[in-house]
Amino acid sequence: MAENLDQGPRLRAIAALVPEGCGCLADIGTDHGYIPVSLLLEGRVRRAVAADIGVLPLDHARRTAAQYGVKEGLDFRLGDGLSVLEPGEADAVVIAGMGGDAITEILAAAPWSRAGPLLLLQPMSKAEALRAWLPENGYAVFHEELVQDKGVLYPILTVRGGEMPPASEVQAWGGFLLEEDPLWGLYIADRLLRLRRAAAGLEKARDPALAGKREKLLGVIARLEEKEREWEHANAAGN
Repeated sequence: MAENLDQGPRLRAIAALVPEGCGCLADIGTDHGYIPVSLLLEGRVRRAVAADIGVLPLDHARRTAAQYGVKEGLDFRLGDGLSVLEPGEADAVVIAGMGGDAITEILAAAPWSRAGPLLLLQPMSKAEALRAWLPENGYAVFHEELVQDKGVLYPILTVRGGEMPPASEVQAWGGFLLEEDPLWGLYIADRLLRLRRAAAGLEKARDPALAGKREKLLGVIARLEEKEREWEHANAAGN
């Protein structure tokens, strides 16, 4: 029955990263509950927690679980971020469908999240803020991939507590370990477009702070353009 649950490419890609045989999955900001319901249907998780800060999304998740006959395997919890979980309760935690700054706030409020659970993080915006924050706060990124859904590219980061070098500006904006991803060329072009627009918007700024921000953006653009040229050269040589 799982194939009848229309999650879309983004949610399917996140669900595919949850380890087989996961004892307890927690989906934070579950909305309609598609990820935990699909994994329970497939038998890839033994139990799941569907959590949301809103009553209405949690009601949607309950209806989805009831429709697909997996309500007994799901624990529905109303609350903010990881406050709905006890430390060590979940083996894997999905935090998806929100901005990168919101994800950092959720993790910062639950420092125990550095102590074990696999974290699958999917920022809808401000991915650069999340990438910069993670290594500075005791988290290591082990994998990152891109998924395209309705013409939009989304990064998904696989993270655990651990040490890694600080993110460079190129990594913050262009991603960790993404050069081998078939969608990276499109992603870096999109990042550059957004950065150029931001820099253009500050072109006539007289405020020294804004002028300094523009100079910083131009520096990031130059480094990303260099990385893009290297990637294009490597891929042209490979063909």
